[in-house]
Parts: sequence; structure tokens; C-alpha cells
Amino acid sequence: MAVETLDRAHLEKLAAEAIERQFQRVPKMRELHAGEWTDRDFYIRHITETVLRIRLNNEVDTYALFKVGSQDDTLAAKLAKYLAEEFGHESMFTRDLHKFGLTQEEIEATDVFPSTKKLMGYLRLEADTRGPAPTTVWDWLVEWYSDRYNPVITAKASEEFGREFVAGTQTHIEFDESHDHDELMFRTVARAVESFGTPRQAYADLETFVELIGDYFAELYEATVASRQPAAV
Repeated sequence: MAVETLDRAHLEKLAAEAIERQFQRVPKMRELHAGEWTDRDFYIRHITETVLRIRLNNEVDTYALFKVGSQDDTLAAKLAKYLAEEFGHESMFTRDLHKFGLTQEEIEATDVFPSTKKLMGYLRLEADTRGPAPTTVWDWLVEWYSDRYNPVITAKASEEFGREFVAGTQTHIEFDESHDHDELMFRTVARAVESFGTPRQAYADLETFVELIGDYFAELYEATVASRQPAAV
């Protein structure tokens, strides 16, 4: 009996469909990702969350690598390579935040949104029961999302605020493109699913993660744009 393997085309199709559902429910999410809208407070808080989430993401990736142990050296090497290339990348985004006027102390004092806490908690707990597979699905989704949307979001921010305010973010986009992280992470997730999970579980994890992305953008909008609007009478 043939072992079912992860279907990349199906994974990308599910991701696109799941993102579309979030576009339909979250205010301004579609416009943001189409390069039709941005907002200074919204964008600054988004980049701040990016810095904090990268750190947390590196921690859960490190834990996932620990869970691989010596069970699959090929998978461990792929995940270790990705980690080695990602550590410290938050400094690129931090440069932009400093340009906007945020101090390091203000960045460090920011609490991440509940959706980020849920995401990281999910990844940590699932690693205890299912090993590295869920974490690698998330990492692949991050790279797929970044390739598809971050250049558009960044271009709009550059247009609105000035190129000097997105220089670090643009450097990170160019790094990911030059290192082909989308391809690296698909090979990694395919190996992780083969060794530690099933495609069905991976597709379900993907749906969970995109739902949490939608929750994040809803929380971000409420904390910035909506908070400035007068309450309805």
C-alpha cells in the first residue's frame, strides 16, 4: 500500500482558500494584502508584532528540532539550516521601528496579541504529542505568505511613509528570496509529515493557522484603527 505524501499544489490551494475566507471576515485585511490600504499606527504595530513573533517562532522551531532528536537526521539538518538562517532576523525589522521613533524599551514592553499566544501555545503543545510536523507546516505557511503578500504590503508602506521606513523589511524580503525559503520549508514539511504525521493532519493544521492569522489581523485592526474611531451612539 502506497504511503500518502503531502501534495504541494493542494496545500497551496488550501492556503489561498483559507486566506480568502479571512479576507471576507476581517476589516481592511483584503485591502492591506492587495496593496490598496495601509495605516501608520496599524503598520507600526504590525512590524512590532513581527519582531516579537520571530523570537517566539525561533523558540518553537528550536523545540521542534529537539523533538526530532536523532529519529531523522535529514529532517533535523533541514530544520537546523532554516533556524540558522532565521536567527537574528528581527533586527532588520527593528531598524524600521527605530526609524518610526520607537525605542527598544517600547518594543520590549509590548505584549503580543492573544492570537500570537494561542499560536505559539498550539505549536508547543502539539510538538509534545506530534513532534515537529505542525511547526514545519506553520513555517512553510509563513514563507508562502511572505512570498505572496509581504512585498505588496511593504511597497504600499514605502509609498505612504517613505522608502527609508521599510529598508529593513525590504532587506528581509530580499534575503528570503535569495535563500528560497519557501522551497526549503516545503522540503522540510514534506519530510516532517512523512516521518511524524499525515497529510490529513497537515491540511487541518494549515486551516487552524490561517484562522489564527485572521484573528491576529482582526486584533491588530481593533487595537489601532478601530480604537481611534468614535463609539457608535
